Amino acid sequence: MPRSRRPLHAALRAACLGLLLAHGPAWSGEATVPPACDCAVAAPTLGIEVLLEERLDLLRGKRVGLVTNATGVDRELRSDVDRFAERKEFTLVALFGPEHGVRGDVQAGDHVASARDAATGLPVHSLYGEHREPTPAMLDGIDVLVFDLQDVGTRFYTYPYTLAGVMRAAKRAGIPVVVADRPDPLGGVRIEGPVLDPALASFVGQFPIPVRHGMTLGELATLFNRAFGIGADLQVVTMQGWRRGDDPWRGALPWVPPSPNMPTPDTALVYPGMGLLEGTNVSEGRGTTRPFETVGAPWVDAQALAARLNAMDLPGVRFRPTWFTPTFSKHAGKACAGVQLHVTDPKTFRPVRTGVAVLKALHDQHPKDFAFLPGEPPFFDRLAGVGDLRAAIERGDTLEAIEARWQRELTAFDTLRRQHLLYPMP
Repeated sequence: MPRSRRPLHAALRAACLGLLLAHGPAWSGEATVPPACDCAVAAPTLGIEVLLEERLDLLRGKRVGLVTNATGVDRELRSDVDRFAERKEFTLVALFGPEHGVRGDVQAGDHVASARDAATGLPVHSLYGEHREPTPAMLDGIDVLVFDLQDVGTRFYTYPYTLAGVMRAAKRAGIPVVVADRPDPLGGVRIEGPVLDPALASFVGQFPIPVRHGMTLGELATLFNRAFGIGADLQVVTMQGWRRGDDPWRGALPWVPPSPNMPTPDTALVYPGMGLLEGTNVSEGRGTTRPFETVGAPWVDAQALAARLNAMDLPGVRFRPTWFTPTFSKHAGKACAGVQLHVTDPKTFRPVRTGVAVLKALHDQHPKDFAFLPGEPPFFDRLAGVGDLRAAIERGDTLEAIEARWQRELTAFDTLRRQHLLYPMP
């Protein structure tokens, strides 16, 4: 976006915001979103662009280690790796790959190997293999670490904890960390779902935050550093022009899949709720073209499930019966029946409530076939972050009763969250 056009877009956003705020958001146990606005959203200037254009003082004359992947691009889709490698003001000396690898070519949960980058010849250190944090040997000869990944706005995703591991390792080594911030694809306004019980901490949830946390990675880094005691030498390079509630991927920013099964912004929108199905024997749609929007199993009555869910009148979503055959993962090669979610209003859609509704419907409709995957603790509990959600579904508790158990911790988290926000609430 040419700089000369930014004031116009800023004025449009301000006008839209005025219309939105006129409706007056309300608090009902979760953060709220104003009604949708038809005004276009301008692309923000990403943290990585601000870093390279205005904050080179953080890198000048230094040997840089870069933690990134395929999402590490600017608005013109130029790779961080390529842009860093060509700069003369500093020296890029090493790359660090999270889950799915620097180039984003590794499937979920698969080992990411250390190697050399084919394009630059630089060493690539894996942070999703034998080590989840940089070792002293990996950090040898590095003066500063730059972290630039696109998050998905959901607690059970590994990138925030890769960030935490990088910050911990950097603190031990006396190396500063620079986080180049990117938007929360869920808008950064609502929070939803249970807050993690520390007893269930894992690499898909290390800190007591809710499933839908409503923060950018830069804000999470600040929260982890201050509230949860990491204490690294941290600098967050904030975006310019991003407002909470914006949806910059609707024609403003390119969407690069953060992982192979996160192909579109629509996937990220439903993921906080539908990702819970990974802890069950129901396919969450891996191996289809619409993962997490398509769910089912060989034994599901698709028509009855869609009718049951639509009768719940959940906000911002409708369900369509569907039939599919996953090419990999659960029920691979088997004909499955289920539903596809169609989000009709992203502003009112509540993904965690919807996910729990789907789980309840599957359990109640197919009590002999539906099952939570075994484990100690069950993987579902690690995803949910609490042990009582699984029990509540099995007991047949109402959605209202289930959500009521989250509210005290959710309200307390929102108070904590607001102390670490880098962009104001609408």
